[in-house]
Amino acid sequence: MLKSASLSNFTSVPRGTWKFSPGLNVIVGENGLGKSHVLKALYSVLKSLTPDNATVEGMSLEKLSKTQSEKRIADELSGNLRPDTLGRLVKRQQGRNKSEISLRFDDKNLDIDFSFATQSRSQVDITLMPTLHLRKTPVFIPTRELITLSPWFVSLYDSYNVPFEKTWRDTVSLLGAPSLRGPREAKVKDFLSPIEDAMGGTVEVDGHGRFFLKVNGGRMEAPLVAEGLRKFAMLARLISTGVLLEQGYLFWDEPETNLNPKLIKVLAKVIVDLSDQGIQVFVATHSTFLLREIAILTDGRKAKNSRYFGLVASGNDDVSTLEQGDSVEEIGTLVLLDEELAQSDRYMDAQADA
Repeated sequence: MLKSASLSNFTSVPRGTWKFSPGLNVIVGENGLGKSHVLKALYSVLKSLTPDNATVEGMSLEKLSKTQSEKRIADELSGNLRPDTLGRLVKRQQGRNKSEISLRFDDKNLDIDFSFATQSRSQVDITLMPTLHLRKTPVFIPTRELITLSPWFVSLYDSYNVPFEKTWRDTVSLLGAPSLRGPREAKVKDFLSPIEDAMGGTVEVDGHGRFFLKVNGGRMEAPLVAEGLRKFAMLARLISTGVLLEQGYLFWDEPETNLNPKLIKVLAKVIVDLSDQGIQVFVATHSTFLLREIAILTDGRKAKNSRYFGLVASGNDDVSTLEQGDSVEEIGTLVLLDEELAQSDRYMDAQADA
């Protein structure tokens, strides 16, 4: 599991060390403060540590040279954040001309330190080299559903220079993996039950890689399904293939997008359940409803398995500052909560004047 990450001069992300929970990690804050950039940076490094064939067991990195590792990280960062050059990811501040990133894991053989400068087009410099691959490939779910992009998106991305993030390509390729069979299939069913109840059916894929929602004995093509439910279909598929089952990493950017409060409640429970089963989950959100639902499900536990990070707009040279703690109450400044309370006051005042 990822224990911590230190980021310095990386886009709008505040300088500091992020100390993660082995279970659920929730990043909250206003738009433009670096929530998505943190997720993509962490995902990029973890993806660079994953073998190309995404093996389940740990694998030696002895055959991968330092130069090759540096290229993998540079390619992942460039593909997932899509800057014109890698140096564009360095925060422009006086006296600082490079970005530094360090990741620490439970297994020290995975620890890595690297940096890149403002003038760099695609060059990363590793100063602490890992010696092992990750056990399992990380998963990144973007704000947009990707079910309707299967099965043609991977071949399009690999054949042409298209303006899409590499995270889309990675996730679509995982959606096409075969479903589990045997003893592990029974374990998957427990995870799928609340998701399938929310969707009102089960996810199926035909021989051409097209996805359907099976409902009441019939099938509905994925494009005809509500977009919010398609995000549930993505999650169901990633669970049924075993990608999200145990000892994995899930990065989910604004999972609440296009979901109504009823479905967000289901989403919160699924996210917490996944983290309880050994998947390290990283969520970026500005939904007060989702934040509170997660807190309701996790507060009061004897064993803490969740951690919260607040990005707050800063008046100094940094775009934002970092607050972190084991509960929402430890995050001192949450603009999204303040705005919701202010809206409630305005609504009550309006009703009183009516």
